[in-house]
Amino acid sequence: GITTFEIKSGYGLDVQSEAKILDVANEFTQEVTFLGAHVVPAEFASEREHYISLVMGEMLDICAPKAKWIDVFCDTGAFTPEESCRILDAGMARGLLPRLHGNQLGHTGGVQLAVEIDAASVDHCTYLSDEEIGSLAASNTVATLLPGPEFSTRSLYPDARRLYAAGVKVALATDCNPGTSFITSMPWVIATAVREMYFTPAQALHAATFGGSQALRRRDIGHLGVGARADFVILDAPSHEYFAYRPGSNLISRVIAAV
Repeated sequence: GITTFEIKSGYGLDVQSEAKILDVANEFTQEVTFLGAHVVPAEFASEREHYISLVMGEMLDICAPKAKWIDVFCDTGAFTPEESCRILDAGMARGLLPRLHGNQLGHTGGVQLAVEIDAASVDHCTYLSDEEIGSLAASNTVATLLPGPEFSTRSLYPDARRLYAAGVKVALATDCNPGTSFITSMPWVIATAVREMYFTPAQALHAATFGGSQALRRRDIGHLGVGARADFVILDAPSHEYFAYRPGSNLISRVIAAV
């Protein structure tokens, strides 16, 4: 039932492979994200700064024209807030729009950086202090929660009640990737968010639709209204609550996706 999705690179980590991923992504969506700064590859383990320079230089020179967004994994074992800021600045200087991975593995500064640079979204948000939640609530940055990685890695689930109580903009996504979340089902994401993250069924549906459009800074999708695209799903179920009530069932009767 997915009508709009974002694709990130980040599983090549060399110039040619990152460019190839972006070329393929552009065949399927206009929401394409350059994530060359996913992790430092093993061959650069002793030359960390050299890899960062590669990303900020040659890799961005070739990949920026193929992408709309730039993302960095700002977390333990990946990139520091200072490194992330430098890389994002380099991408923004080439016309890319910022988004960020942050606070998946701890209170590592990614959320605060996302707010400071007005990133469209900060993905994961597994670990959030009250101060970080307050910063998100006062910003335009969407907290995109990802049940898939928490499920696959048996990790802590964030509590959505804290975010909604503070007025944070929230989205839900699959984070489909070959490493920690090979999950393609948004109905499963909604069901798991209700079960493990304490969303209400209505909140989960809103986060999976309108929240996702906010995370892409799109006003033409994610809702039904005058001027919006006719992108919607018809369910074979009495209510949207059945996403949570019948996890694993295919409740999608029809998909209408405007072109």
